Amino acid sequence: MNTTDITTLTSIDSVTLDVADVDAARRFYADAFGLTSQVRVRASDAATSGFRGYTLSLIVSQPANVRALFDSAVAAGATGLKPVEKSLWGVGCVVQAPDGAIWKVATSAKKDTRPAGREIDSIVLLLGADDVSATKRFYTERGLAVGKSFGSYVDFAMPSSPIGLGLYKRRALAKDAGVAPEGTGSHRIRIDGDGGSFTDPDGFAWE
Repeated sequence: MNTTDITTLTSIDSVTLDVADVDAARRFYADAFGLTSQVRVRASDAATSGFRGYTLSLIVSQPANVRALFDSAVAAGATGLKPVEKSLWGVGCVVQAPDGAIWKVATSAKKDTRPAGREIDSIVLLLGADDVSATKRFYTERGLAVGKSFGSYVDFAMPSSPIGLGLYKRRALAKDAGVAPEGTGSHRIRIDGDGGSFTDPDGFAWE
């Protein structure tokens, strides 16, 4: 690959999800998470089945906020895949939006320090990779620096990006989300970044 012909990738401005009902999807993301600009939607009937190969994570400051976002998502129509529960690393839950996208809400904090709220500290897109090393190399050749990397997990350093990016072995990502790893067809997501238009080794499209 001639890296001199590649536009450097530094930021993800938003993601665009393929949905059947645009108005309903916009209403869900506003009601469930208070998201408007970071998550866009477009009408599509692209065929897909099973796990779509990615998850979106909302990182918050305390367990009460995890519960608040879980409750608002379910009230807006999401399906709970994993309830709010403690683990060695913190507190988290997983829900599936009516359009099929899988969302994780998590915090590394073990205790609450203030009343519950729905403030979101950061958003992270985790892509399921068949070969994490190859996909990591693909993105580093496009200018991304690796922030953390261990085993089958990679977190890219994108300090100025509205949405962070990470890689996880596809099967491990599905297990973390509480779904079967099998899936075929469209990912039903477009990643809107500053690195030009391309498709990564796992079929994720960027524009």
